[in-house]
Amino acid sequence: MRRVAITGIGVLSGIGSTREEFWNSLRAGRPGFAPITLTDCSQIRFRNGAEVRGFRATDHFGERQTDFMDRFAQFAVVAAREAVQDSGIQWSDALRETTAIVTGSCVGGQTSEDAGYVELYRVGRGRVHPLTIPRIMANAGASHISMDLHISGPTFTISTACASAAHAIGQAFGMVRSGASEMAIAGGSEAPFAFGMLKAWEAMRVVSADTCRPFAYERNGMILGEGAAMLVLEPLEAALARGAHIYAEMSGIGMSSDASHLTQPSPLGAARAMRAALADGGLSPEQIGYINAHGTATQANDAAEASAIRLVFGERTSQLPVSSTKSMHGHTLGAAGALEAAATALALDRGWLPPTANFATRDPECDLDVIPNAAREVQADAALSNSFAFGGLNAVLAFRARRG
Repeated sequence: MRRVAITGIGVLSGIGSTREEFWNSLRAGRPGFAPITLTDCSQIRFRNGAEVRGFRATDHFGERQTDFMDRFAQFAVVAAREAVQDSGIQWSDALRETTAIVTGSCVGGQTSEDAGYVELYRVGRGRVHPLTIPRIMANAGASHISMDLHISGPTFTISTACASAAHAIGQAFGMVRSGASEMAIAGGSEAPFAFGMLKAWEAMRVVSADTCRPFAYERNGMILGEGAAMLVLEPLEAALARGAHIYAEMSGIGMSSDASHLTQPSPLGAARAMRAALADGGLSPEQIGYINAHGTATQANDAAEASAIRLVFGERTSQLPVSSTKSMHGHTLGAAGALEAAATALALDRGWLPPTANFATRDPECDLDVIPNAAREVQADAALSNSFAFGGLNAVLAFRARRG
């Protein structure tokens, strides 16, 4: 089995439209929440979201290409371009044929789907845009990356709610580690700011009316976000041979199903996934110096996740730094695991742990070191990134720092 390096990162988010903008906001503890402008929220109980501000498709794509692409697919391609450029890879025909593209998306082209429903049910036109299906399909991001970068290896999409991108990265990691693929571009993208989707989240009553406060006593729900993140994964030996910058090694993935409830998280299921990630990565609990938590700021998730962490790490839990970057970039649903994997790899690379922003009062049910409000300079040797989805589906990614 081969060791796997992360050599490229691309990010588009509500706190930055490039990898460096994203990282600078994380380190500054700067949230990206503001009134939603992409749809009319006058009939919705919440107003704030983490939009990718100032994004214009025409800055990145020609008119004909844009016609085929929903916003979520545009995000996927832009993030993949940045990740590949960052990696410095020199393409050959053979490499293009053996590179995998694995993406995650929870809801696909919601903006395009919503527009079709408006045409049918509000306007009463009786027909929709002829490219509606290519725009809404969840695999559109992966397919457009393949066409844009001329990569003809295995290409597919995973949809497991809010664990989609983490599962996608884990699958890509396994393919590179086993030798099934010589390289992989993996991550996720989401653009959920369509009226129908926001009304659906309103009905769930888990979205905050003001801001996102993970693990805090005052927490009252998530803030939705949009964006994408993509990682370039390649064998460590190949990365070293070409002198690539290595952000971190990806060392393991753990997966589990709660098998208990569709929307109420189970600490036991989450703990099984964390233990599996440690075992797969050959890591002991004592080696973990940081956890990027799922941390949605809902009452149920945060208490369950804190309990799961304590089940795995025991008495060491109170000294283990844990933060939720959703407190800044929002909950990006199927893209969340990718944004958080990028944040975790950058934290290991740069020796700073991002904070949990908007934190006020400690909740005894979430008795964790949440790195409140200010980043912390720490050289962690290894880290976990947690993704726990509706449906009880859990994916945890394990990373090792790369020194020297």
